Amino acid sequence: MPLPPTAPVALDKAYTLALWLIAKTEAMPRSHRFTLGDRIYSQSLDLVTALTQASFSRDKSRALESANDRVNALRLMLRLAQDLRLLSFDSYTYASSHLDEIGRMIGGWKKSQ
Repeated sequence: MPLPPTAPVALDKAYTLALWLIAKTEAMPRSHRFTLGDRIYSQSLDLVTALTQASFSRDKSRALESANDRVNALRLMLRLAQDLRLLSFDSYTYASSHLDEIGRMIGGWKKSQ
C-alpha cells in the first residue's frame, strides 16, 4: 500500500523496499534469519523511520544523515547476503538499484536544505 500523496518519494520508495526486504529475510535459512536477516530487517525499518522524521521535522539534516547511513549499511549487508547466496543475483540487483535511487534522492534532499 503506497503512502499518502503528501509523502516524499524517497519515503515511499524506502517503504516499498522495506516491505520487499522483510519478505526476503523471512525466506532466509534459519541459520542466517536471526543474524544477518534481522539486521537487514531492522536497517530497512530504521531507514523508513529516518525518512519519516525528516519529512516532519524542521531540522532535517540529522534525520537525512541517519537515513544516508542506513542506506550505506543496507548496501553492505545486501552484498554480504548475496555473497553468502542468501539472495539471488537478481534480488541483489533489484534491491541495490532501489537503494541507489533512494540514496540519490536523499542527497538531493540534503542539498536543497
